[in-house]
Amino acid sequence: MLVTWLASASGVSAPPDPSPPQSRPGVSATQALADDVQAQTARLHGRLATAPAPRTPVRNPFAFAARAERPAVDRSARAATIAIAPVPPPEPPLQLVGIAEQETAGVTARTALITADSDELFMLTVGATLGGRYRVTAIGSDAVELSDLVTGGTRRLALR
Repeated sequence: MLVTWLASASGVSAPPDPSPPQSRPGVSATQALADDVQAQTARLHGRLATAPAPRTPVRNPFAFAARAERPAVDRSARAATIAIAPVPPPEPPLQLVGIAEQETAGVTARTALITADSDELFMLTVGATLGGRYRVTAIGSDAVELSDLVTGGTRRLALR
């Protein structure tokens, strides 16, 4: 045991003498970082001063070439042409449902029964108007002729 104690004692060394930490005189870590950033900024300013200047564009996509002046056109003639050919409104859906006859003193009077898209029933005689657009010109035994007051045309409705 004595030998073991002597062998272990030779392997143990004394703790080192604590000495105060060395510090940089007068320069802190943040000051060193700020100096480094200032140096890089100065280097970049120097490189930008020697950079080539951008070229002026040859073409401007937002500016158009000047046009040659065209002679003046008489707009009243063009407007008159447009005013002559108006587009007629579409024809409403009409259907002849029936024809009623009434004979008095040898004279037969006929009444046309016409339905429109709105499911209204119109009872019309010769000379009556339908919706401010059609005038009944003739009522036959199985058909009715309507004169279109807007276009001047004739529309014929027949029984099915």
